[in-house]
Amino acid sequence: MPIKRPALAHKAPTSQADRLPQGEPVPTGGRREAGKAERRRAIIHAARELIRETGNAGLSMRALAARAGVSLATPYNLFGSKRAIVVAMLQDVREFHEQFSARRPADPIDRIFLALDTAIELYLGDPPFYRTLWTAVFDAGEGVREEILGPKGDAFWRGLVDEAAAAGALREGVDPNLIGQHLDFIRRSAMFEWAVGLIPSERLAATARLGYALILAGAVTDDRRPQLLTAVSEAQRRLA
Repeated sequence: MPIKRPALAHKAPTSQADRLPQGEPVPTGGRREAGKAERRRAIIHAARELIRETGNAGLSMRALAARAGVSLATPYNLFGSKRAIVVAMLQDVREFHEQFSARRPADPIDRIFLALDTAIELYLGDPPFYRTLWTAVFDAGEGVREEILGPKGDAFWRGLVDEAAAAGALREGVDPNLIGQHLDFIRRSAMFEWAVGLIPSERLAATARLGYALILAGAVTDDRRPQLLTAVSEAQRRLA
């Protein structure tokens, strides 16, 4: 039975008009683009609410338009398809970046683990929504998976590994790109297994952290290996 969650109040974003000095006219093109951006946000917000209420990513455009308070043609004009709306929801990671930036540690290896922990905290804070979206990605066509899981979507995560390499945390000869790919594989695999119910919520963080720690333990410099071996031991203890 789908879990019904209370609808969240939609807060209108600050428009370009709000940012201009009083009395200064808003450019017509700017006003038009601001209106389109506001309608896109309203539709994404409506899609999130409906997915939480129904547990289904196969939303009808009519239901989306009604919930967002726009015409039936608007979702088609702004997104083109339901698939594009699902992609837009998964790419809307503002909350993640806000939380990560607020807690961003100085150590590059700690940053990698914090990014993983922050993402998992968001998933576990709203399981019906994220389970539905992750399942939808793997059920969708190849184009959707490439758009969400391809190099563009991975730029932030690969950048964390590049930062570690630039800080001298990785051994000489270790390829940051390959390490990033393997960390991505661990994260995605853990999320998919959680989404389909094979990993319970209480084991998700430790499962993903153990994979990260094992991979990084073989990639970091000797002086940092104890840090990773401690992470391996802690994750194993939580999973035991």
